[in-house]
Amino acid sequence: MSDEEIYAARLELVDFLIEALWDTPSEEFVGTLLSGEIRTPEGVDEDLDTGFEKLRAFIEENEGRDVAAVQQELNREYTRVFVGPRPPVMAHESYYREDMDFLGTGKAEVEASYGAAGWNLPEEYPEEGDFVAVELAFLRHLIERQRRGAEEAFGYERVFLEEHMTRWIDDCAGDIIEYADSEFYEAVGHLLAGVVEFEGELAGQMA
Repeated sequence: MSDEEIYAARLELVDFLIEALWDTPSEEFVGTLLSGEIRTPEGVDEDLDTGFEKLRAFIEENEGRDVAAVQQELNREYTRVFVGPRPPVMAHESYYREDMDFLGTGKAEVEASYGAAGWNLPEEYPEEGDFVAVELAFLRHLIERQRRGAEEAFGYERVFLEEHMTRWIDDCAGDIIEYADSEFYEAVGHLLAGVVEFEGELAGQMA
């Protein structure tokens, strides 16, 4: 693969996770998923391979079904797992880390990392700055900067992954897998763990 193809694949995967985790999936997203337009490569790493395998199984299982019906099922599952009442997965860094106050000083530490890299929280994200989809959006921002030739973005990514994402994502991903009803959200859990591991290795090499 060329460098451009690798960047495109990295961004596509992070975009998929953002769309899957930031809110209930839209009908457009589900339609794109069931159409097979999302690439599911093999031979990357264990979690990514498992995630893509489960995603392919979900697509095959729902082939030919009404997109709106599949969307409603995923919306109910997302609400049960992430929204509640009493959701089993609180997808915030400060919830999973014992050295942080939930939505308190820990959130401020995460947001300080954004500011150091010159990035502001997107207004369209309804959650706090340490929510998983927001951290993924920051990761996407750094990958896009790398794509444009900003070598310092590898350093920002390495530090952010080491100081933040790698310290809690495996636990969060494990909970998503445990409480998922569908292979879709099982896939999301595996892909979340896999992409953070992959990006961590890549940033460590490049930085």
